[in-house]
Amino acid sequence: MSIAREDEKTKTSCAQGASKDMQDKESINENMSRISHKLIVMSGKGGVGKSTVAVNLAVSLAKKKFRTGLLDIDIHGPSVPKLLGMELGQVTGGRDGKMSPVPFNEYLKVISIGFLLQDPDMAVIWRGPMKYTVIKQFLSDVEWGDLDYLIVDSPPGTGDEPLSVCQLIENADGAVVVTTPQDVALLDVRKSINFCKQLNMPVIGVVENMSGFTCPHCGKVTDIFKNGGGEKMAADMGVPFLGSIPIEHQIAASGDSGTPFHNAADHNATAAQKEFSSIVENIIQGVKK
Repeated sequence: MSIAREDEKTKTSCAQGASKDMQDKESINENMSRISHKLIVMSGKGGVGKSTVAVNLAVSLAKKKFRTGLLDIDIHGPSVPKLLGMELGQVTGGRDGKMSPVPFNEYLKVISIGFLLQDPDMAVIWRGPMKYTVIKQFLSDVEWGDLDYLIVDSPPGTGDEPLSVCQLIENADGAVVVTTPQDVALLDVRKSINFCKQLNMPVIGVVENMSGFTCPHCGKVTDIFKNGGGEKMAADMGVPFLGSIPIEHQIAASGDSGTPFHNAADHNATAAQKEFSSIVENIIQGVKK
C-alpha cells in the first residue's frame, strides 16, 4: 500500500514539474517574441576577449540607434558591469514581480548577475541546476520590452550556461565565436563551432581578437599571438570569418575604466575601432541573411 502511495506521489511530482517547465517555456517564448534578433557571443576558452567583443558589439548597435539588450550569463565571472562602468546592486523590481534591466543609455539595456551582488569580490558557488534557473529567469522575468537585438555574453566553453541559453532561446539567430590566433585557442574554438552545429545553432561568424600589435612609436607590426589562424580555421570549418581586431593599449585601458573602446567618435577611430566597425556591419549583414 505504501509503495502505491509513493508511486502516486512521484507521478504527481513529475506532472507538476512538467507543467512548470511548460509555463516557463511559454513565458520565455512570449518575452523573446518581442526581440527581433538574438545573438550569443561564445568562445572556446577564457581570456580571448569575448566579453569585450560582446560589450562593444552591443554598444555599437546602440550607437546605430538599434534598441539593444545585453545579457551577461557568465555566472561565476560577470565582467560586463565593469566593462561598462556600471555599479552593482542596480537591478530594480518591475511589474508583476519582474526585473527591470539597467539602462546604459537611451538604446542599451543591461542585465548581469553582477548587478545582484553586493560585493564585487563575492564568489557565486552554484551547481548547474541553480545556474539554469537563473538563466531562465533572465530570459522570462526581465522586462526587455521591444528590442532589435539581444546580445548574450556567454562564459567560455560548452558547459551549462551556453547549453542552457541555446536550448531555451528557440529561434536565436546564431552565435558569434571569438578566438585569438594561436593554436591552443583555435583548438577549443573548433569545439564551440561543433557545439553549435550539434544544437542546430547557426554560426554568424568568427572574430579573431588580439591579432597583431602595431608599435605606436615605430609603426612595426608584431604578431604576438600569430596572425590569420582564426580566418584559416573558419574556412576549414565552413563558417564565415567576420574580421580581426588588433591589440591596442586603448582596448585594455577602456576596459579598466569602464568606457567601451568603440564608443569613441568615428573621426578619431583607431585601427581596432575601424576593424570593429567592419565586424559589426558583417554581423548585421549575416543576421539579415
